[in-house]
Amino acid sequence: MSNHVISVTLHDENYPSDSDYPFSLPIFHETKRITIDFPVTFFVGENGTGKSTFLEAIALASGIHIWRKRDGARYQVNPYEKLLHKYISLEWANGKVPGSYFGSEIFNDFRRMVDNWAASDPGQLQYFGGKSLVTQSHGQSMMSYFRSRYKIKGIYFLDEPETALSPRSQLEFLDILRENAKEGHAQFIIATHSPILMGFEGAKIYNFDHSPLDAIEYRETEHYQIYKSLLQAR
Repeated sequence: MSNHVISVTLHDENYPSDSDYPFSLPIFHETKRITIDFPVTFFVGENGTGKSTFLEAIALASGIHIWRKRDGARYQVNPYEKLLHKYISLEWANGKVPGSYFGSEIFNDFRRMVDNWAASDPGQLQYFGGKSLVTQSHGQSMMSYFRSRYKIKGIYFLDEPETALSPRSQLEFLDILRENAKEGHAQFIIATHSPILMGFEGAKIYNFDHSPLDAIEYRETEHYQIYKSLLQAR
């Protein structure tokens, strides 16, 4: 098994602001560099700790396009919200590779876009499981996408992929990660709240609840401890 991206460096001395999100988060000042030395890496932590923001920044710094509709009118606009990728640098093992970014909300837009492509070129569906993603449930279409897309060499970013997946589907998703990581062509960086997913054997887990960013053992995560206490209480 091998990685494509092996480290991420944050250049906080160049940040355009210290008072606006995400540059206001101490974790992005106190963390200077992280190593990514496993094919599967998880970002975990409470909402608002910056894990999804960091995930997206690494994806953008990798040159990966994030499919999304243009935002509508907003009450308050933060001009710095999507700029973190400009202030990080990546170390590649053997040069850049392609990849993709998955977010559950973004995927809804993406699968409709694929259906539009297939209306004029049905052959497009062969890259996404062979049938329309729209005609399947959200969870089914996600699994179809995962099974097809991750066979291709690349680096893959996923933001809370468990959102629409049942526990059984999450276990199937772990099999997809295991198979493609073992083949050595795919690297995964995943932000998650799922103790099922973060239980992937051999993964590295970065904990965003403490600063600077550091790795944590699976059984030390709050997610594991909460679920363990809940199940034992039953």
